[in-house]
Amino acid sequence: MSVQDAPERAKTRLDQWLWFARFVKSRSLAARLCAAGAVAINGIPVKKPNQSVRIGDVVVLPQGNWQRTVKVLALGVRRGPATEAGLLYEEAAAALRLKDLMPGWEPLLADDMAE
Repeated sequence: MSVQDAPERAKTRLDQWLWFARFVKSRSLAARLCAAGAVAINGIPVKKPNQSVRIGDVVVLPQGNWQRTVKVLALGVRRGPATEAGLLYEEAAAALRLKDLMPGWEPLLADDMAE
């Protein structure tokens, strides 16, 4: 059964969708990412793995050293091959390197100490 043959559902669990879309290797890892608040749906951080995700939602998640922003195109019914998983989402923004998101540390009084 391919993504196109999948019965229409209105929503699915976020941890399950992340696993179906092959962003994580296991559903338990997806659940831990959600519980840690590392994933956001439509700009709102998620705290529970059973958070619902719907077609059209924008999901922001860490993947390795990158932060990815994807739009949900389909919910899926199984964890299939990578080609099938790629049909579940589209990139909504360019991936960002996580270390670029965190500014370098600078002492608060650095300007005062230079004088």
